[in-house]
Amino acid sequence: MKQWYESLFENYAQKYDKECYVQGTIGECDFIEQEIGRDMSKKIIDIGCGTGRHSIELAKRGYQITGIDLSESQLARAKEKAKEQGVKVDFQKHDARRLLFKNEFDLAIMLCEGGFSLMETDEMNFEILKNATKALKDKGKFIFTTLNALFPLFHSVKEFYESAAKEGNSACKNCSFDLMTFRDHNTVVFEDDLGTKKELTCNERYYAPSELTWLLKTLGYKRIDIFGAKLGAYSRNDKLTTGDFEMLVVAEK
Repeated sequence: MKQWYESLFENYAQKYDKECYVQGTIGECDFIEQEIGRDMSKKIIDIGCGTGRHSIELAKRGYQITGIDLSESQLARAKEKAKEQGVKVDFQKHDARRLLFKNEFDLAIMLCEGGFSLMETDEMNFEILKNATKALKDKGKFIFTTLNALFPLFHSVKEFYESAAKEGNSACKNCSFDLMTFRDHNTVVFEDDLGTKKELTCNERYYAPSELTWLLKTLGYKRIDIFGAKLGAYSRNDKLTTGDFEMLVVAEK
């Protein structure tokens, strides 16, 4: 049986590119470039690359990128966009829980819930972190965003989704946050690229900063920095607060 995140991305590439949360690509890539000192020799893997927005933008700037995703529909759109924009990206279909890369990349990026935090068990989410780490070279760096567990302790996830909702985009309803598991169970309502209306029961894991720090330490990272993730404006100056829906993690081996 297909999981909700597999069903969601079946025919959703065109609509996905119009979602409000994917509009910050330029600023996010500026931050990534800054973090690797604009060194064009750095090899990058984009895990859960979706329709390839970060991969394509970084390729335009001269970087060598491999983009991986579980969804064939998202990857087909990514390849189409790369071709339209005249850039070369190595897009491959992989499950991030079973990645085979070893010591190949200088940087791994996993942005906008690129697989991590969507999995149905904590063990599966950890596999993704583990595989991203294995794919990195010895002094590699890992930049990713994930849902901030401090947010639902102080704010309503339901109200957050309602305030962010835009006409024509997907909408979340029936949110219920479980304090024992830090998982939000909700129903996402959307219309796919074929005009079919769908409702999916979703389940997403929020992470506390201390949890993530511990998980990354067990994987051998020497330095772990966590910030608030502002859409399109990632910055080391943004101290993580309870008002940040997402957090930005920068881990160095």
